[in-house]
Amino acid sequence: MIANHEHEFEAAPGLPEPLPVGEKLLWQGAPQWQQLALHAFHVGKIAAYFLIMLAFQLVYLIERHAAVGEIAISIIKSLVMGSVALALLSAVAWFASKTTIYTITDKRVVMRIGIVLTLTFNLPHKRIAAASMKNLRGNIGDIALSLYPTDRIAWLHLWPHARAWRLTQPEPALRCIQNVAEVGQILLDAWGQAHSDERSVIPHLTTSDSSVQTSESVLA
Repeated sequence: MIANHEHEFEAAPGLPEPLPVGEKLLWQGAPQWQQLALHAFHVGKIAAYFLIMLAFQLVYLIERHAAVGEIAISIIKSLVMGSVALALLSAVAWFASKTTIYTITDKRVVMRIGIVLTLTFNLPHKRIAAASMKNLRGNIGDIALSLYPTDRIAWLHLWPHARAWRLTQPEPALRCIQNVAEVGQILLDAWGQAHSDERSVIPHLTTSDSSVQTSESVLA
């Protein structure tokens, strides 16, 4: 796996250099920022937490027989602080989406990620051991890529473009992309072509767990 630091110049959007002769661009996309805010930055869960704490605060003030003005000021302050926190998280999700480009070619998956420090990860199909697809809402979902044990990318380098709770062997993930089933099929076809010389590996789609399976592994 190769990680390249990006500067001011890109030979093509999302790519550190022009594609080699014979390599074909199959798909490019980026996370949908609202869904990234919900599923990677957990804005919805944090909003629910703030509301619960606000309810406890209101009950406490009422039981303490606080004046109406004191209750109003206290609740407004809490609402403002919670709203600022949620706005900041949403802004980070927006920036993460706008600075990310996922690319699938017939040879590899390329992930250009990073808000301040931009990195490009080149993941050859030959080095992708497995993958899984997860629908989040409608046609939006995640595709997580499982690498071979000898290939490891630090979780902190990937986040939020990583599968949740995979810390010992982090899995790069195409997060919150639209038309996830179509993208999964594109990846499946490219992966199958890259492994066409391995007759024991026959990729096929399954619908029970929203993943693509091979005779040796799971591939989305």
